[in-house]
Amino acid sequence: MADVTFRDFAGAIMQGNVDAAGGVLQQLLGLPADGARIAAEHFHAQSTAQGPAFMGKAMGLRAAMASGSDAEIGALLRDCFGLADAPLATAIATLKRPA
Repeated sequence: MADVTFRDFAGAIMQGNVDAAGGVLQQLLGLPADGARIAAEHFHAQSTAQGPAFMGKAMGLRAAMASGSDAEIGALLRDCFGLADAPLATAIATLKRPA
């Protein structure tokens, strides 16, 4: 399977395809299928409620990744995807893993 990016996730969300968005998150964040789907649903609901400002907030993940701050990355993952506890730790570790 080709490598996926957050751009693929955003495209699926903008098309309203939460299943595809969950599939992308499963790969990007190292989450199980059900957890990735729930995270995509959370993101979609927040994006629908808050509009373009929320997508801008999600784009802040790139800057957080560059800073290397687990706290900043974790805060964005919590806010954007509703992650906590073990799934949050898994997502942070997966994102920080060298490519």
